[in-house]
Amino acid sequence: MPTELRPSETLAPPAALPRRLGLAAATAVVVGEVVGIGIFLTPSEMARSLASPFWLFAAWGAAGLVSICGALCFGALAARHPEDGGAYVYLRRAFGPRVAFQYGWMSLLVTDPGITAAMATGLATYAASLVPMSALGMKLTAIGAILLAAGANVVGLRAGAGILQGLTALKLGLLAAIAAWGFGMGTGSWSHFRPFVERPADAPPLASAMVGGLLAAFFSLAGWWDVSKLAGEARDPGRTLPRALILGVGLVTLAYMVVSAAFWYLVPLSGVDSGRGFAAQAGEAMFGAAGGRVFAAVVIVSVMGSLVGLLMAAPRVYYAMARDGLFPAWLAAVHPRLGTPARAVAIQAVAASALAATGSFDQILSYFMAVTIAFLALTAAVVYITPATPGAGRAPGHPFTPLGFIVPAVAIVAMQVASDPIRSGVGLGIVALGVPAAGLFLRGSPRPIPPAAPPGP
Repeated sequence: MPTELRPSETLAPPAALPRRLGLAAATAVVVGEVVGIGIFLTPSEMARSLASPFWLFAAWGAAGLVSICGALCFGALAARHPEDGGAYVYLRRAFGPRVAFQYGWMSLLVTDPGITAAMATGLATYAASLVPMSALGMKLTAIGAILLAAGANVVGLRAGAGILQGLTALKLGLLAAIAAWGFGMGTGSWSHFRPFVERPADAPPLASAMVGGLLAAFFSLAGWWDVSKLAGEARDPGRTLPRALILGVGLVTLAYMVVSAAFWYLVPLSGVDSGRGFAAQAGEAMFGAAGGRVFAAVVIVSVMGSLVGLLMAAPRVYYAMARDGLFPAWLAAVHPRLGTPARAVAIQAVAASALAATGSFDQILSYFMAVTIAFLALTAAVVYITPATPGAGRAPGHPFTPLGFIVPAVAIVAMQVASDPIRSGVGLGIVALGVPAAGLFLRGSPRPIPPAAPPGP
């Protein structure tokens, strides 16, 4: 049941931020959030495990369709609650502060450190293309990247929006270059696509390969839901955000399929090295060893920028929750001299470093993806619980659209837990510890979320 706010508890709405985010800008936010380290790693891993062009494209297509269904749900929720906060706001309004606390607890100790560690591990993979190193050296490189990004945020570095946008453009430009040059230069062969459906005899079992492929594809498409956190700053959010989510997810899915096709065209299945990033392998196929090194360096720079941005943005969620009384105040404490959320950054960096030290890229995905997808499915279910506003907030295809995300999401969670119960269980166990933690951290009367601001023009 939705949480009812007593009149005595309701606070005055905060000052509204200007609604300046239009369709083009919102779509750019979706694309910028989604394009990260995943696409620079997953094509080689997916190609090696799925061992078939057909099944590779099937995994991308399935993940894209599921993500679009989820995006439609988040777009509808953003229209119903046109304010900043995203899933945190939706879950609290539908289920109350304890479930919202669990979401924040998961973000603090599982999702955010997991994504940070996965990005740093991917960076180390590309660093090994430049400087040969052992497995220990790669782990130390990943930890060093995390600590460097955390230190930059602790001492007060604020990467400007222009710099981060430039790094996103660099990543998109690299993907476009691989596709255009790969097909245009004719350095590959269409024979690599034969056979199109049949898999080699020594390929891994299809069921387990598809589980891994769907998880890798979903990770590469992850982040589309973050634009809903900016609903309070979108013009006509009931129309802008659903359209931006569909456009953004659709464009990125199409781009990823084209890039994967270019990779398959350039590198035969027998030559794919799943332990190396695909950009380095594609660069070598087109331009030799020098091309692989140049592409690897570009990826390292762009991923480092993403790490800095991630360790900058995540603590702001903890701030909001601490102000609402759902997190302890010390977590949002500001360093008295540096003026930065040093404690929140440090917790995220330490947890991410521990993950990077103990797991591979696939293992880190197993740690955080199952529980993250579970909470996304729970958030999508809020579409059935909170009412749509007049003329807005209804997901196209309702009531079937949410099921198009929830059912596959639950299936992926179940398959992931079955395929890697230890890592998945650790992530789920940490979230379970949030149940008793909620009793310790929640105040007697946690501050309610103020009434939703009107959508505005």
